Amino acid sequence: MNGDPKVFQTLKELNIDFEYIGHPPAPTIEIAKQYWKGHDAQHCKNLFFRNHKGNRHYLVILDCEQNLAIHDIEKRLKQGKLSFASEKRMQQYLGLMPGSVSPFGLLYDTTKNVHVFIDINLRKAVRISFHPNLNTASLIISFSDFLRYMEFTGNSFEFLEIY
Repeated sequence: MNGDPKVFQTLKELNIDFEYIGHPPAPTIEIAKQYWKGHDAQHCKNLFFRNHKGNRHYLVILDCEQNLAIHDIEKRLKQGKLSFASEKRMQQYLGLMPGSVSPFGLLYDTTKNVHVFIDINLRKAVRISFHPNLNTASLIISFSDFLRYMEFTGNSFEFLEIY
């Protein structure tokens, strides 16, 4: 299986079942969609931001069909001016490369510096999917197991209304 062994080990330790979908590199939602056909999960888009001072970091998880401009996100998050985090910050805080952003990267946030915003509409989903820290696969887990995983990470998170 392609993916980060730490993700698979953590899911095993938490007794979280998953469905594995292997596929060629899919660094964008548009590319990944072609490999998700026939799977009954809500596929997620994951965006990693930093504030203007660079001392706060945010992971935003939303329905892959959502298209929001950064100014819309700034208004909804109420965290001031934001920008996409650099590749260096992505590596430092999530252990990830661009095109592979995933909440599973929180396993590498030892300082718990990343706050997570989750689209409130995802609560309706029975199952959701993310890359296992590499964009050559997707993992589908139940939403309730996702919440257990989030509690396990120790990162702060909250639900956000995204239209």
